[in-house]
Amino acid sequence: MPAPLSSSVLVERLLDERDLGEGYVRQPQRAERHDDVSVIGCPALEELDGEAAVGGSLTFAQRAKVSFTYVGDGGSEVSEELYSDTETRLSEGVARIFEAMTSCSTYRVLGGSTSVTVTARKALAARLGDERWSQLLTFSSGGRSSIVKQTAVRTGTVVVVVSGSPGLVDAHLANSFYKVQRTR
Repeated sequence: MPAPLSSSVLVERLLDERDLGEGYVRQPQRAERHDDVSVIGCPALEELDGEAAVGGSLTFAQRAKVSFTYVGDGGSEVSEELYSDTETRLSEGVARIFEAMTSCSTYRVLGGSTSVTVTARKALAARLGDERWSQLLTFSSGGRSSIVKQTAVRTGTVVVVVSGSPGLVDAHLANSFYKVQRTR
């Protein structure tokens, strides 16, 4: 069985502006803090830690992440995360989180004084890799809403997660997957 890849190797396999094409600007990585986040109305998510419950980074030791804004479409965003661990840990961990996030069609996420209603549903994922998961999340707060697609594909000891505007996720998932495959 192949060994998990190190975070430094994963960083080398992340998409970059050349892979995406014109109009993409790399975003600086921000420290994600979800300490004061709580989920109401979805018992399966309430059991997960705050970061996973709101679509944050998964808890695998080896990981790398990059985010881009597509300036040609009013600032749509797309991010890519790569994780590496044993095939079994990846499969079980990703399945548990995706199943929890889609187990309740609607729930609320409270962060400080902000309440966001989340509507989640499973989505179709491209036929790539050994396993795949996909979901559409609609975030509504203060009369505004946004839709985020999140798709994960496991190929051996690596999971590729692409999140963001549904059109951008669909456009770049295969690029991400094949870049991981090419450099194995």
